[in-house]
Amino acid sequence: MPESAVILDATAIQRALTRIAHEIAERNEVSADVVLVGIPVGGDHLAARLAKILSGIWNHTVPVGVLDVNMHRDDLDQRAAPTIHPTVIPFDVTGKTVVLVDDVLFSGRTTRAAMDALNDFGRPRKIQLAVLMDRGHRELPIKADFVGKNVPTSLEEKISLRLTEAGVANDEALLLKP
Repeated sequence: MPESAVILDATAIQRALTRIAHEIAERNEVSADVVLVGIPVGGDHLAARLAKILSGIWNHTVPVGVLDVNMHRDDLDQRAAPTIHPTVIPFDVTGKTVVLVDDVLFSGRTTRAAMDALNDFGRPRKIQLAVLMDRGHRELPIKADFVGKNVPTSLEEKISLRLTEAGVANDEALLLKP
C-alpha cells in the first residue's frame, strides 16, 4: 500500500474554494455571463460547490454543468476502457464565459479534451480554468486561471481527492507516494 500524506483537509479545501470563487467574481464583471462546467470525477462536485459560493457573492444562481471528456482524450488508445460519465449541460454555452472546473491539473491533456468536448455544445466567448490543485508536469501549454494550491510532485506520486459527495466521511486531498 502506498504511503500517503494529507495535503488539504476539509477546512483547507473550503478555504481554497472560497478564494477561487472570489477570484472568479473579481475577474468576471458580468456575472450573468459566467457558467461553471465540472469535469468528473471531482471537478463536477467542486463546480457545484463553487456555484453555491458564487451565488452568495453575486446574489443570483450560477448555472452548473458536467462534461465528460473521456471520448475526447488523445490517449484513448493507451487506456483501458474509459468510464463514461453523463454529460449534463442544461444551458447554452455560446457567448458565455465558461469556467472549466477540475480537481487536479497535471499534464493538461484532460483540459485540452474538455475544450474539445465543449465545442460540441456551442462557442463560448471565453474559457477559464479553475483547479483545486496544480501538480505541475505539463505536457501541453495549458495554465489554470484559478488555482487553490500548487503541489509540486514527482511523476511517480499521485494526488487523490476524496469528497463527501463520493461517500467519504470528510473531505481531504492526499498525496500518494509509491
